[in-house]
Amino acid sequence: MQDINARGLVLLGCGKMGSAMLAGWLAQGVEPGAVHVLEPAPSDWLRGTGVQINTGLPPTPAVAVLAVKPQMMGTALSQLVALGDGDTLFLSIAAGTTLARLADMLGSQSPIIRAMPNTPAAVGAGITALIGNAHVSPTHLDQAQRLLSAVGQVVELENEAQMDAVTGLSGSGPAYVFHLIEAMAAAGVAQGLAPDLAMQLARATVVGAARLAEGSPDSAATLRTNVTSPGGTTAAALAVLMDDAHGLPPLLARAIAAATARSKELAE
Repeated sequence: MQDINARGLVLLGCGKMGSAMLAGWLAQGVEPGAVHVLEPAPSDWLRGTGVQINTGLPPTPAVAVLAVKPQMMGTALSQLVALGDGDTLFLSIAAGTTLARLADMLGSQSPIIRAMPNTPAAVGAGITALIGNAHVSPTHLDQAQRLLSAVGQVVELENEAQMDAVTGLSGSGPAYVFHLIEAMAAAGVAQGLAPDLAMQLARATVVGAARLAEGSPDSAATLRTNVTSPGGTTAAALAVLMDDAHGLPPLLARAIAAATARSKELAE
């Protein structure tokens, strides 16, 4: 983070995702005084971090992170246009905003990286996919990866077209898991459990299984097989969930396809 501390970092927008990233950067050694936040409604937490809020910007910051909603991007970016076509790296986490559109607003020679994090970044357990334009150098890419790794894992895409699928899978994916918890709890209630107990069991089961999957060298298929006794209760449930026509695989395929299609629409 030496270059960032020396040249500065601009954070445009500091909502939930921006706050999560900022907390991770400060924990990793970014100096508060090197961070310049542009946020119309600063939270009490933000005011207490020691970063510079809505003040003058450094002349050539190392990185400018764009963390505003896509529909606000056009207006918000007017504050950063003067930084374009230079060595400042623009790192955007706005869904559906393409590299080409960002270049139109920031300058055709600007190094720009587009990234898609997800909400578990708030607890340091996110995963972010990124892709850069032709002006992104290895140094720029390393800067972006270090910043994004502060809130979880980082993967690099082969091409920008993959970003819509990433949005459909991991970007929107936490909501699918939350709905799974809801559905499991409701099913437990239908089988006679009290609502609070059913929710506690569903939450703990999903969290525990996720931790087991993360820490195990085995594939998800192997982990599933390991807890499935032939003719047992889990096998009975999986016969329903793994049904080729009406089970979970075709349902999730349709759901993720719908989210991917919507991401493409938003980018048009």
